[in-house]
Amino acid sequence: MVKKTIFSLRKQKENKEKITMVTSYDYSSARILDNAGVDMILVGDSLGMAVLGYEDTLAVTMEDMIHHSRAVSRGAKNAFVVADLPFMSYQASVEDAVRNSGRLLKEGRVNGVKLEGGAEFAPHIKAIVKAFIPVIVHIGLTPQAVYALGGYKVQGKDEILAKKLIEDARIAQECGAFALVLECVPYALAKLITEELVIPTIGIGAGKYCDGQVLVWHDLMGLNTEFKPKFVKVYSNPLEGIKNYINEVKEGKFPDEEHSFGMDDEILKRIY
Repeated sequence: MVKKTIFSLRKQKENKEKITMVTSYDYSSARILDNAGVDMILVGDSLGMAVLGYEDTLAVTMEDMIHHSRAVSRGAKNAFVVADLPFMSYQASVEDAVRNSGRLLKEGRVNGVKLEGGAEFAPHIKAIVKAFIPVIVHIGLTPQAVYALGGYKVQGKDEILAKKLIEDARIAQECGAFALVLECVPYALAKLITEELVIPTIGIGAGKYCDGQVLVWHDLMGLNTEFKPKFVKVYSNPLEGIKNYINEVKEGKFPDEEHSFGMDDEILKRIY
């Protein structure tokens, strides 16, 4: 298997071959995803909620992102690994954006970075690209702006906001972003944007017409039992396995002989 690049991902869009992306935060899940053949792995700042127990993504630090990025990068040999720039790691200045993007590549060993926001961060996107760092731009529902957006809501349902998203997408491409994440956007709007852009679109709650899809590992494995967005489909449910484990231990069914180590009977006799 050949390591994915920004060029091979662009080729997938051209060939109408869907791009698969999963958000992962550790070595083990990254290895599983990589061996399964996923195209991209995102080290998302959603680790704040999925792994660290925060209420939102805002408390996640650069050190958190670098720590988890290192683990995922060690596990992903073929997938293209992207890490989120966490809240306030790039918003204050273009210099911060470039420096922290560089840290994620240099210290986190990822292949690219992702930032939330559109036209307002055009100078930041350009500067990161100019520093030879691949960038994905994330528009629509941007979790770092959850308070400004008034909560986790579908974006672009009215004419003004829809036009804003289209403009943000155009500017992201013009500034050099190699891909675009569309979150919680009406599928018809996502289709328009996908058809207009040359760069791939990755949807999460944005319908089937995007060039690819992304889900969080914990969501698609059924590990998140407290919250399930409409766009999440569970592909496995470890909770049932855990319940079976508890029942078998309580009933004395596990461990059985197959899962235990034997000993020579003669040696056992001599012990006593």
